[in-house]
Amino acid sequence: MHTSASYTNRRTWTRVLAGCGLTTLLLTAVAQQPKSPQTPAQQVKRYFDGVNKQVLEMAQDFPADKYDFRLRKEMRSFGEVIVHIMSGNVYAAKTGRGEKANWDEIDPKNYKTKADIVTAFQKSIADCAAALKAHPIAEGKSIEPWIGVMQHSSEHYGLLVAYYRANGLIPPVSRPKTK
Repeated sequence: MHTSASYTNRRTWTRVLAGCGLTTLLLTAVAQQPKSPQTPAQQVKRYFDGVNKQVLEMAQDFPADKYDFRLRKEMRSFGEVIVHIMSGNVYAAKTGRGEKANWDEIDPKNYKTKADIVTAFQKSIADCAAALKAHPIAEGKSIEPWIGVMQHSSEHYGLLVAYYRANGLIPPVSRPKTK
């Protein structure tokens, strides 16, 4: 025979455990729900940030004494390619703010060292991020500068991989991941 106290104690624990089970079930259901889809602005920002992150990592990683390396004499040097990609970022930021811009207004001759180029490239990324955040990608607003620059930067990212390989180097993204 059960005493009244033990019965009450058991009922209390049963309720507590049932409540915990329900909480766990609800949390599991919420965690398994698909995330809400990203807006076009969020998607553009994610891809734009991604390609710039990869190029910046290469700009920071590539040896300073090889910044003048060219795959062929008529091609841009590694440093000039980074400045050229930066030109696209400057173009996108200005165009996104509604300013007039020329793609080729950045002169690579104004950037003499790796440090100059990396610093300027970082600034171009920050300017793009601010312009993209302020640019409401919505009906009637063009996302062309962002899409065009992403495509352009991605193409040159592939070219930068060739600069790495021609110098016997492994691009950062191709290196084994450390644990």
